[in-house]
Amino acid sequence: MIESDNLLACFAAREIDSRGRLYQESKPKYRGEFQRDRDRIIHSSAFRRLVYKTQVFVNHEGDLYRTRLTHSIEVSQIARTLAQSLRVNEVLIEAMALAHDLGHTPFGHAGQDTLNKCMQDFGGFEHNLQSLRVVDKLESKYAEFDGLNLTFETREGILKHCSLKNAEHLGDVGKRFIERQQPGLEAQLVNIADAIAYNHHDIDDGYRAGLITLEQLMQVDLFHEPFSKVKEKFPKIDERRLIHETLRQMITNVVNDLITNTQCMLEKLKPKSIDDIRIQKTKIAKFSENINVEHLELKKFLNSNLYKHPRVIDMTDQAEIMIEKLFERYMSDYKALPEDIHHILQEETDNDRARKISDYIAGMTDRFAIAEYERLI
Repeated sequence: MIESDNLLACFAAREIDSRGRLYQESKPKYRGEFQRDRDRIIHSSAFRRLVYKTQVFVNHEGDLYRTRLTHSIEVSQIARTLAQSLRVNEVLIEAMALAHDLGHTPFGHAGQDTLNKCMQDFGGFEHNLQSLRVVDKLESKYAEFDGLNLTFETREGILKHCSLKNAEHLGDVGKRFIERQQPGLEAQLVNIADAIAYNHHDIDDGYRAGLITLEQLMQVDLFHEPFSKVKEKFPKIDERRLIHETLRQMITNVVNDLITNTQCMLEKLKPKSIDDIRIQKTKIAKFSENINVEHLELKKFLNSNLYKHPRVIDMTDQAEIMIEKLFERYMSDYKALPEDIHHILQEETDNDRARKISDYIAGMTDRFAIAEYERLI
């Protein structure tokens, strides 16, 4: 393993320095601790369900659009490239990337926002915090503990953001939010790899669906320059392949910029350990100023032209109705839930009952949520 030799940078996460697991376990014989984390994530029920959870489009809209599963794999690919280039822990960064969306609801952000509204009187709902809840409590595979019992370092990378109120109840993994500090470099890189993946690949899905046009995309600086270069080099290329090649160049450009700029930040800081990264008040992994401005422009473009497209809004409106009605039905009649769940809920307080119902809804796939809505409502 790369982390067992001298190839890792001094500021990378190392298993030998790990803060360990919530429940102590014997060391694996033929793999590392971070490998064990990654393998447990891949074999989890929540990970398998991502294949039927939407990225932008509802799952039944088409077979070629990205799902939460394909998105997580794409984030992992970008993050591993970053890890290799900056000599940080590739196995750990892969585990973080594959787990970062485990708590996402059906129907993407529309599902999350609606479930949060439903849970306003019961502590709210946030998909990132839910991802941590999945790996800490909700997965039920092991005899000795609930959850997956992942290492602190993997859990640190899963929890990208958190309110101070919630952080107070999370122990060591929430401490950095209270002290205004940063996670390790691996976690910072996964966070940016996530943004790179969904921004660029949402262009592909939006274009494929006919919701954004080439003329609109040409208004985006991050797209316009590589598009012009590809068009000049391959003047007879068909439009579909032209878009793919442009997106490939776009991702290469921002990844290269991120690596170069992060290397410059590291050279200035000269960290000697991962804790030197953590105590910083601002992130070390970041784009250069120019690319950051262009990346923000791309996000605004997608928000205006794709996420708020009438067809997408129509889908999200329907999704909001389904989530809201399912929550209301389960809260008013918990026997509508599977027997093993409503048997537990009959003696719960309203707060505990609402949390378990939100766990159940958040774990649904798009198509199961639709089927439940049709069955009950």
